Amino acid sequence: MPVLVSAAELRAVLGVSSSLYNDAALEAIIDTAEDAIGDFLTQWKVDVDAHRYESATVAIIHITRPHKFYVGQQITHSGVETRINGTKTVTVIVDSYTYKIGVTGATAHQDFNATIPNGIAAANDLSQYNNVKAVEEAVLQISIDVFQSRLAAGGTQQALDYTPAPYRMGRTLLYKITGLISKYIDSNSQVG
Repeated sequence: MPVLVSAAELRAVLGVSSSLYNDAALEAIIDTAEDAIGDFLTQWKVDVDAHRYESATVAIIHITRPHKFYVGQQITHSGVETRINGTKTVTVIVDSYTYKIGVTGATAHQDFNATIPNGIAAANDLSQYNNVKAVEEAVLQISIDVFQSRLAAGGTQQALDYTPAPYRMGRTLLYKITGLISKYIDSNSQVG
């Protein structure tokens, strides 16, 4: 579900009707755009590379870089393990790479299990960027490109005067909006 831009906003920018493109279709495009830039924005998001169960109710999470989490904070885990995935509360900060959360139904073991591929632990979602116009504009720009890529027959897109133009999506997609989001980019992200 989109957080920063609504289907109605994208529809207005694109100039398309709801009978032609329903909310679900446009929301899927917006979700794609938000996912594309979300990883580059500061969100207190880190990769989970290992975990172990201290007891039936406590999991220890190890991450790949220092975190900014604190006791009592809600962290959303994904791609780790069934008992860990979802939103959990930090109960103990072990060190800057390790913290504990509450779980249910686990079997305690001493060794860390590698999480391959790495999972994600995120303290915030994109809602912290609500009403940040530069980020919302970046989401709109990428949404427009995604929309155009769906309609671009033969790898081209059409300008407003119906002249074909080169297909715009590609590896430079995020670089086009870097100036808009530059002050919100996480220094540990891959944009540069």
